[in-house]
Amino acid sequence: MAVEAAPEGRKLSGSASVPRAALSRALAVPLAVALVGFLPAYVTAQPGGGGNTPRDSAYWLQLTLTVYAGGRLAAMVLARRRRLIQGAFWLFVYVAMGVAPLTQEVLGQVPTPVVGPRSDTTTAVALVLIACAAFDVGALLARNRPALRLRRPRPPAQVSRRRLWLLVLVAYAGSAYSILKLGGPAVFFDSRQAISESVRSSGLAGASGQSHVGSAFLRGFGTVPALLAMLFLTRWMITSHIARRSIPAIAALGGLVVLNAIVNNPVSNPRYWFLTVVFALLFTAFPRSPVMYRAALVTGVVAALLLFPFLDRFRYDSGGYHPVETTSVLEPLTVKDYDQIGMFANTLTYAHSGAGHTDGRQLAADVLFFVPRSVWHGKPQDSGVVVGQWMGMTNTNLSSPLWAELWLDFGPLGMTGGFLAIGYLCARGDRRYAQRTVEDGRPGTVAAVVIPLVCGYSFILLRGPLLQASGRIAIAALCLALVTTFSEDRRTILR
Repeated sequence: MAVEAAPEGRKLSGSASVPRAALSRALAVPLAVALVGFLPAYVTAQPGGGGNTPRDSAYWLQLTLTVYAGGRLAAMVLARRRRLIQGAFWLFVYVAMGVAPLTQEVLGQVPTPVVGPRSDTTTAVALVLIACAAFDVGALLARNRPALRLRRPRPPAQVSRRRLWLLVLVAYAGSAYSILKLGGPAVFFDSRQAISESVRSSGLAGASGQSHVGSAFLRGFGTVPALLAMLFLTRWMITSHIARRSIPAIAALGGLVVLNAIVNNPVSNPRYWFLTVVFALLFTAFPRSPVMYRAALVTGVVAALLLFPFLDRFRYDSGGYHPVETTSVLEPLTVKDYDQIGMFANTLTYAHSGAGHTDGRQLAADVLFFVPRSVWHGKPQDSGVVVGQWMGMTNTNLSSPLWAELWLDFGPLGMTGGFLAIGYLCARGDRRYAQRTVEDGRPGTVAAVVIPLVCGYSFILLRGPLLQASGRIAIAALCLALVTTFSEDRRTILR
């Protein structure tokens, strides 16, 4: 039987052991220097904007946000315990709310027009900083709670073996129907534009072409059950010798890998969803590897800065694709993928123009996304579309970061309280993952799959709009309810 290394150290050879803290200290200096010092300094040293880049309050607040997020991301990478959800949060903040908008400030180029006064941009950056501080306070409150006990009167959530097979059947059926309805496997390797055209030709967009409920459910049931079934079988396979000896389990997992390669590939899916698939699979397959955790976060920064803008290649067919033309490594950060700060500023301007706060109506539309507009007259559209239409934009497929969503609904106090609660819940989820998954190690632990999935999907939730993200959340919740049991009967759970 393999012996797990103690949390405090890692065996290198013979009886010698190097404390993990020592390894972290060796990595700490270059990582902190790169994230907190070198990269922000490199960005601010670039010529741009005709030499007229304003060094005003918005600029200095943006630089402060970048440095702060870089320090917190370095702390997540170097943490002794893997903090998956918090790590994803700070990765997004550092790249999308920090380095990218700082680059836009320096170069004088914005991906989406900022229509309001400069003071709204200053306020937006200040609100992001306040919300990030509230997130940290919430995480600190969760850390100071008494440690979670592994033994509770209520058994932990486990995966029912029989229900898992039912989920596998649902995954195969849902993906097969989606493939057939959209025209066969070939369309999934064409482009996202081809997928959209297949949806319209199938009649799922409604008579007016404006309703996306049918297409959302079709794509959701074609992708989410297949991903979750693969994650649960992967978890079972790597933690149980029973599964590794089961021919049906091996065959089902092999088939799901092929199925996911079709319905969840990066060609026919948004890049943020493919990012969800990658993060969820990595952290499910390597639940105990600090190397994988650290490599994922560090590689995530590099990929987001250097590769992510170019992965838009598969959005359109060859005729509609316009490659990113750049003479600088930083210019791709001025494309529409990183319009979050600008759209938050536009949301502030939109509300100040007379629209005001929605008092939770936008959130209600997110939760009740499945209610058709023919039944709910006046149902709000997603926040990015609302602000984009007010701006007069032709393309209203714009981001609406979580900061803007909460501020538009509940104002600055509601936004701050929301991020306080989010920080608390994220830290609690990370602690539960560490104790239930790493220390407990049961093959059927639901948290071992849920937390990596939330980690990956948090990029979509943070970018927004929430209404576009709600469909897959609901389908995932149904799948989890299907397979979860609180029974401790060894005959019914994965082992």
